[in-house]
Amino acid sequence: NTDSSLEKTNEEKRTIELNGHVGFDSLPDQLVSKSVAQGFSFNILCVGETGVGKSTLMNTLFNTTFENEEASHYGNKVHLHPQTYELQESNVNLKLTIVHTVGFGDQINREESFKPILEYIDTQFEKYLEEELKIKRSLFSCHDTRIHACLYFIAPSGHSLKSLDLVTMKKLDSKVNIIPVIAKADTVNRSELDKLKIKIMSELVSNGVQIYQFPTEDEAVAEINSSMNTHLPFAVVGSVENVKVGNKLVKARLYPWGSVQVENENHCDFVKLREMLVRVNMEDLREQTHARHYELYRRCKLEEMGFKDTDPDSKSFSLQETYEAKRKEFLTDLQRKEEEMRQMFVNKVKEAEAELKEKEKELHERFEQLKRMHQEEKKTLEEKRRNLEEEMNAFNRRKVAAETLMGQAVQGGSQPFKKDKDKKK
Repeated sequence: NTDSSLEKTNEEKRTIELNGHVGFDSLPDQLVSKSVAQGFSFNILCVGETGVGKSTLMNTLFNTTFENEEASHYGNKVHLHPQTYELQESNVNLKLTIVHTVGFGDQINREESFKPILEYIDTQFEKYLEEELKIKRSLFSCHDTRIHACLYFIAPSGHSLKSLDLVTMKKLDSKVNIIPVIAKADTVNRSELDKLKIKIMSELVSNGVQIYQFPTEDEAVAEINSSMNTHLPFAVVGSVENVKVGNKLVKARLYPWGSVQVENENHCDFVKLREMLVRVNMEDLREQTHARHYELYRRCKLEEMGFKDTDPDSKSFSLQETYEAKRKEFLTDLQRKEEEMRQMFVNKVKEAEAELKEKEKELHERFEQLKRMHQEEKKTLEEKRRNLEEEMNAFNRRKVAAETLMGQAVQGGSQPFKKDKDKKK
């Protein structure tokens, strides 16, 4: 009964009138002054093929010249190049980070072109989450590098989206606010451009790609945002060259047949893009990044770490118990991996021992074979030696017999010669 009465008390709202000025109506002014003193950060990811006009559009969008080297078409992989700038307009400071995808779409095999982009976005989320989980946090002073808006540049080289564009946007739509733009829109005539816009939006819807929709909840911007949602994707042209048109200088691209004025809404949608991205919905893009995309990443990471929310019917949530359970799970997994590695080592040793035994057996058989061959050769040599000795003995016997016969012959011949000599005397 006590809990229900407390809930009823909390649910009841009482309205009273003030008898004088208190001063909390200055809270909006306090928030504005505090925000201006802290400054703002805004991070834009430019995804598009090399040479589609990403750098030129950024220079035109912020009315300055950013340092950026011209990329070649021969990169063997996609890598991201972030650059941070300090901008000031009136008394508002903006820390702007522009991230270019260098080498996107230049490879023959484009199956993994989106992976470096996803890894970069997740890395920025991971940095912010690490800062949140620190004991001594400094979220207000740390540089927020999370991507707030992704300008996806579509090359007007066909009648529909490329498979690379569809796959990449499908992978990115749950991690970043995607705003598709048709780059170099002055290369397509008006009727073809309108058909291309309809075709692109149709393909995005049919493939389930969720792009950023300008919010219509706030009455102050509901009308303009709902109108601008019908112009997506924006067909833009960028230029930092000042061309004299009439009596004034305007940013335009000059051709032999005339000029394309960047800030002329009859020529392109650049003004609409700048209005929606910077002047009207920049804060909503920052809030959507934090409340939707980062929150999804944070929830998945915390669930992987073993954290969970409490339900009204469940027990209270204990960080110590969660830590101990996760630590126990980690130790169990570590012991399992150690046992697997030990068993793998034992199996490897057994395989090596079996291989060594097999080689030893082969070596022993080879040794026995050589031993038998040696014995046979030795036996053969012994027989040859005996035969040679017998031949030598027989030769010696024949030699002795021959010498004996010769001796006898010599003695027999000398005796008659002596008798003849005696007779002569």
